[in-house]
Amino acid sequence: MFKKKALRINPYLGYGTPYLFRATGRALEDENIDFSLNQSVLKTLRNIYRQFESDEIRNTPVVLKLPDGDIIETSTDPEGYYHLEKDISTLSTYLDQKGWLTYSVSYKDGETKKKISDNNNFISQMLIPSSDAEYGIISDIDDTILHTGVASFFKWRVIANTFFKNFDKRLAIEGTVKFYDKLHKGKKNNPVNPFFYVSNSPWNLYDYLSAFFKKNNFPKGPILLRDFRTPFDKTPKPKMPHKQSEILNLLKMYPEMKFVLIGDSGEKDADIYTKIATQYPNRILAIYLRSVNHKRKEKRIQKIIDSFKITPILLVRTSDEAIAHAKALDIIN
Repeated sequence: MFKKKALRINPYLGYGTPYLFRATGRALEDENIDFSLNQSVLKTLRNIYRQFESDEIRNTPVVLKLPDGDIIETSTDPEGYYHLEKDISTLSTYLDQKGWLTYSVSYKDGETKKKISDNNNFISQMLIPSSDAEYGIISDIDDTILHTGVASFFKWRVIANTFFKNFDKRLAIEGTVKFYDKLHKGKKNNPVNPFFYVSNSPWNLYDYLSAFFKKNNFPKGPILLRDFRTPFDKTPKPKMPHKQSEILNLLKMYPEMKFVLIGDSGEKDADIYTKIATQYPNRILAIYLRSVNHKRKEKRIQKIIDSFKITPILLVRTSDEAIAHAKALDIIN
């Protein structure tokens, strides 16, 4: 007889404003995924399988609790996600020194018959960028800060790296942590410039990527992923690319903030970033595109760079090049 799985909630780090509370997460069966260090390939493969195999808890009430005890109720959708936005005028009073608001999420009492993991209290945070921030940074993940292989033939390296390597065996691209730390501190040497990580990876890999970021000491920030679509998914397809949509959301959420965009030369980042910079010519300070060492793709990217005059843009082969470029733009020390 199969043992019944307990329930958990995976609340994702989010972002908002001093007057707008936003929360996103997903209610799931608890797969007991282990992200300990130095795991075998077999255990890593099992963990990845469990992340994709996990069953969502649909159309179920959940309760969010703010630091002052204020309760907000919402419900998961047919995919197990909840997305909440609520106007609250006192959010700035709850922030820590780095601009994070801590809150909890739980299943509503009596609304589910299944066993709930631990104490039914799942902690998350929402970032409210500091008024001292000079600019924000929006960064891709795959082949921008994490060796993935999105440009490889049939993307075989993506499969090998994701399914057979535990997060602690994955390599951050050399120098990225140093570069990101300098951007985080800006010219004022004050680590308040907010980071937002955007990727086409599915939400199923959220915990895996979070563990990688923490181990490698990347600046803390929301990780904005997308829903994992199967060939049988009947929900409407998004009208625009995921990265483009998320970046536009951030530009609209923080209309006074300028941004640095960081991506790679392997996919469509150059097209998306230059289109956004054209649409918002005074909002994008710089665009950095990490080289993926693919001659055909980089030839196309170089043509885009050579013809684009609205925003400073650099094809990055080493992080030292990016640091020197950012210093010349006077956005870091």
